Amino acid sequence: MNDLLPLLTIFMLAVFVGFEIITKVPPLLHTPLMSGSNAISGITIIGALLSVATDSLLTAILGFIALVLATINVVGGFLVTHRMVAMFKKKD
Repeated sequence: MNDLLPLLTIFMLAVFVGFEIITKVPPLLHTPLMSGSNAISGITIIGALLSVATDSLLTAILGFIALVLATINVVGGFLVTHRMVAMFKKKD
């Protein structure tokens, strides 16, 4: 229980700082930022796969949830990036 409060504090600070940073990004930079977050989500997928393989039921469930959410983020990011790149192709 003593370890929970510092971890919760770090989590809440990360949420606040992340929200503040994302709201300050101009709309022109959102798509390149999403492409960069795909790489971060790929790392999250690897960590989630390692978490799913543990003996603890709670850790496995949280790892599975992280795996699903990170996969959705990666697929969505690639779809948006693909759509943006298609906008710059020459029309036949």
